[in-house]
Amino acid sequence: MKSTNNSNNNSKWIILFIVSTVTFMAVLDSNIVNVALPVMAKSLNIADSNIQLVITVYLIIISATILFFGRLGDIIGKGKVFKFGIAIFTLGSLFCGLSSSFSVLILSRGIQAIGASGVMANSLGIIAEVFPANERGRALGITGTFVAMGALAGPPLGGFIVESFSWEYIFLINLPIGIVTFFYCLKILPNGIKAANGKMDGLGAVLFIFVIVPLFAAFGKGQELGFTQPIILLGFSISIISFFAFIFVEKKREEPLLQLGIFKNKLFSLSIFCGFISFAAIFCSLIIQPFYLQDVMQFSPGQTGLVLMVYPLILAVVAPLSGHLSDKIGGEILTFVGLVLTSVGLLFMSTLNEYSSIISMVLFIGIMSLGNGLFQSPNNSLVMSTVPRNKLGIAGSINALVRNLGMVCGIALATSLLYNRMSYIIGYQVTDYVVGRNDAFIYGMRIVYITAAGICMVGAILTAIRLFNTKKRNVKI
Repeated sequence: MKSTNNSNNNSKWIILFIVSTVTFMAVLDSNIVNVALPVMAKSLNIADSNIQLVITVYLIIISATILFFGRLGDIIGKGKVFKFGIAIFTLGSLFCGLSSSFSVLILSRGIQAIGASGVMANSLGIIAEVFPANERGRALGITGTFVAMGALAGPPLGGFIVESFSWEYIFLINLPIGIVTFFYCLKILPNGIKAANGKMDGLGAVLFIFVIVPLFAAFGKGQELGFTQPIILLGFSISIISFFAFIFVEKKREEPLLQLGIFKNKLFSLSIFCGFISFAAIFCSLIIQPFYLQDVMQFSPGQTGLVLMVYPLILAVVAPLSGHLSDKIGGEILTFVGLVLTSVGLLFMSTLNEYSSIISMVLFIGIMSLGNGLFQSPNNSLVMSTVPRNKLGIAGSINALVRNLGMVCGIALATSLLYNRMSYIIGYQVTDYVVGRNDAFIYGMRIVYITAAGICMVGAILTAIRLFNTKKRNVKI
């Protein structure tokens, strides 16, 4: 009996390593491409504005299909969908690496995104299924470390590959990792728990695509064309109408794509909302930093990369520690402290100017990163602990979807605020850094950081209220 227990204990950690490795690969692939975009544009004879589709198509397709794959995982088993995701992602990577035209590359990138969606939608659910509640935070924290490592390794690895080989190898590097992990998944990864008599809600899945695609496209193009343009307003209108139609259909379905009753759990809903707030606030910062460092501070791309590495490095260290700690003391206090520290870090970042020292920059980024690291793993654990086992797939996919929505909304909010405030100071409409007007950029950046800190503090206040009410109920008991 003891050897069987040891075998099960070993297998769950091997499963965690496999799931984390594939997650690392998916995150790496979304970051590694950025560095190669200028080279890819020249190689494929495509304008710089169009080559951005390589990134946006990947993000849009993942977000549009992630609920589908989460629900599918609950119906047929999360392990099956995860294996499918690895296979499709690896195949898409091969097609990307062999692409000789821009249209083929975009199509291949779409295939790759479908695979990544299957992986992301079910990774948290598999971990929550395999690990008991008292070890779940630690396991999710380790996964968070792999996510941070993917973000950390992407830009420098992409730069090395482009300089040493060619852009195609940015995608082909996924092949050996994908093949090895798929082989081990076949051997050790369980298929997962199936939902009895589960059926897929096809209409709900289609309506959700019409929610996400126009929304993301409007956010992306709105930054370029302006959010008051008719085509942008049309995109938002289609998304809003589709959203209400989606909610109406889901309420009527016996087996909906998204069981809206899951949001009746206040802990789940608040954790999801705080996750959205956290990613929106952090990405307000991450999108501003490179412009501040290179345009205002005149740092080289290499120096900028080193400064930007502070965030994922700290996250990689703190995430597993906070996850382990949440298993011991619970996640609610850690999420509160994490959001407060993130808010404080963002406020400190708002004080930066063209005369700030590198030490103060790193210190402020460090405080922000420490807060985010303390928050993410316990919050993920709270999300996954509030739902029954037969809903782990959809819960994990909602969590991943909210992460992507937070990123997109954070980027849109930051760029809109920045250029709006810069235009106010300069006296005419600007959509880029204006040489010689560091004062305008600093003013706009300060407003962005203060706004992001305020958004994050809202989450901290809501978490504090929840924590107070929980302690009050425990005292009465």
